[in-house]
Amino acid sequence: MNKTIQTVESAAAGSAFLIEDVYPSIDGGRFAVKRIAGDPVEVWADIYRDGDATISATLVWRGEQEREWRRETMIHHGNDRWSGAFVPAEAGQYVYAIEAWTDEFATWRHGLERKQLAGGDVTLDAIEGAGLLTKAHGARQDAAAVIARQCEDYLGSGDVAPLLATELSEAMAESQARPDLTRSANFPVVIDRDRARFGAWYQMMPRSQSAVAGQHGTLRDCIARVPDIAAMGFDVLYFTPIHPIGRTRRKGRNNAPVATEGEPGSPYAIGAAEGGHDALHPELGTIEDFRALVATCLEYGLELALDFAVQCSPDHRWLTQHPEWFKWRPDRSVRTADGPYSDIVIPDFASVDRIGLWNAFRDAMLFWIDHGVTIFAIDNHDTAPLPFWEWLIRDIRSRHPEVILFSKTFARPKLMKGLAKLGFSQSFSYFPWRTGKWELEQYLGEMTRYPERDFYRPHLFVNTADLLPYHLQSGEAWMFKSRVALAAMLSGNYGLYSGFELLEHAAVPGHEEYLDSEKYQIRQRDWDKPGNIKPYIAALNRIRNDNAALQQTVDLRFLGIEDGETIAFVKEAAEPANTVVAAIALSRHVREFWLPLGDVMVDVDGQRRHVTALENLFTGEQSRIEWGGIRLRIDPDRDPALVFRCLA
Repeated sequence: MNKTIQTVESAAAGSAFLIEDVYPSIDGGRFAVKRIAGDPVEVWADIYRDGDATISATLVWRGEQEREWRRETMIHHGNDRWSGAFVPAEAGQYVYAIEAWTDEFATWRHGLERKQLAGGDVTLDAIEGAGLLTKAHGARQDAAAVIARQCEDYLGSGDVAPLLATELSEAMAESQARPDLTRSANFPVVIDRDRARFGAWYQMMPRSQSAVAGQHGTLRDCIARVPDIAAMGFDVLYFTPIHPIGRTRRKGRNNAPVATEGEPGSPYAIGAAEGGHDALHPELGTIEDFRALVATCLEYGLELALDFAVQCSPDHRWLTQHPEWFKWRPDRSVRTADGPYSDIVIPDFASVDRIGLWNAFRDAMLFWIDHGVTIFAIDNHDTAPLPFWEWLIRDIRSRHPEVILFSKTFARPKLMKGLAKLGFSQSFSYFPWRTGKWELEQYLGEMTRYPERDFYRPHLFVNTADLLPYHLQSGEAWMFKSRVALAAMLSGNYGLYSGFELLEHAAVPGHEEYLDSEKYQIRQRDWDKPGNIKPYIAALNRIRNDNAALQQTVDLRFLGIEDGETIAFVKEAAEPANTVVAAIALSRHVREFWLPLGDVMVDVDGQRRHVTALENLFTGEQSRIEWGGIRLRIDPDRDPALVFRCLA
């Protein structure tokens, strides 16, 4: 049995301090904590040493590629618990650490003052203190002047008072030697821009945006739809893949294994003679049209997000240019995916030229970044190894810290959390399958507790191009409103797939998939079809934009109400101060219930006060709070959600 033998010399040379229970950190610093630019990064730690010496601690931080550390003083809160904070102003990758040391002068001063109070002779103690002044070094000019003056005053008078001056303690705190200075390990922090925390996404299939029945849509058709999408209050326009589509094993209507003449195939079968991941489908238009689309989105306050799938069709140029990037069967046919995905080929990320393959996907992403894309939704994670994602994220973010990467997989829970730890700015969630009150409270509670809250930003999509949840398949307007209200109010990030606003609900029998899905055919719609809920979605997004409490997910608390079919919660933002309470029906029945608000507080000019009134954020109506709460009534057929700003 091997044992590490510690010698007297090595033990004596060890650190005098223990720096423990450092927050925030993920898995001891293996993965980065996520924060938003401009927000304080609060750091807590237990810092202690033997004896009763006075210690000091500093929080040091810098950009990962910077050389110079910046410093923030840490504050002692008792029981050896310390805290500090730093504020990165820009997106990027940062590290922080904690330094601790013995403040010899403060320790000397504290001992002398105790001795004075006890009536003891402090003559020798004063001489020892003056000796410490002579060891000060590296002080700023003003601090050095204070040290010299106070030393001279003591030597001239013999009075210890000059050595106890507050200004001398402050000068010595930064000027004395720190022979036992101990530094913790470095802890990584990823700082994102605010869109990583807050945004409403609208996903659509570009080829279905033509107003002419049966005609392939173009990017110019997409441009024509931007004003309508912006009017609903969305922040991100999210496209399914826009690349050339393969013809070999092309899928037909409703995922038929063989396409008929003229069927467009699935956009996820990426690559054809016209190009691959860095090319536009020719029927969508030109790269100039793409630039025009990006410019139009910016004009209307939208960002453009692209699906990015690490898969190919059998016609992708890479199969002939780089056959070593793929797996081949004994008959020299390429190995395709199984079952419903037989129109795609999964590259071999462990191939002999994996470096070339990894760089090729990275370069394709850089191509679209160069053309104005700052958000990518990453599809099909489980076909690539975890080291690939960690490398890709770090490489992209080191070049473009403004880029947001959304992990849209809904695989096993631990894999989803693992991908989030690797650096994805946002992550898909199990929200589409959480319908009961206890399910929602348990799941969102998990996402907003430590440690998940420090690395996992849940993105609540109500439906997607791949997913029509069973609870939407009845087509009831109240359910569509309830689900979008839940997503929009519970999370800072939520999204929906086009057609949701029209209450589209035709499903493949027995499956959570759309019948006549746009993934396999082109569709046209009347975007102002009677019965649509576009005004309702616009109202939700307006409320989100007007209330900082709804622009985040981490400060969420559920309220206990005696109604198993209604969920209630409170969200609070500190800057600017804002508290919002919501109650949302989970079934169609009219219901009345008591909403307890006795422990809900509002920040007013820095003071915490109890709620005295609620302002309905849909109607503007105000209601007084009596006996610590209010009785509410919900009629889901009219509106399944009540949303209030708390007033004091």
